[in-house]
Amino acid sequence: MARPERTPRKKANPLHAKKITHVDWKDTNLLRQFVSDRGKIRARRVTGLTPQQQRQVATAIRNAREMALLPYPRPGRA
Repeated sequence: MARPERTPRKKANPLHAKKITHVDWKDTNLLRQFVSDRGKIRARRVTGLTPQQQRQVATAIRNAREMALLPYPRPGRA
């Protein structure tokens, strides 16, 4: 029995929804949306960002980590 073809849904871009053009490293509430509970930066296909926005977000998260506003990823259990 053949399954009907399913077209994948496009993720809604959270930055376009909030009309944000520049990502600031001091906006930790926004950046926490793009960090997993383990402290890892979420993938672009998960967040729904454009490649340029994903680079901005990743850079902002790295800067916020340096300033101790966001956590670094924790090592996994061995």
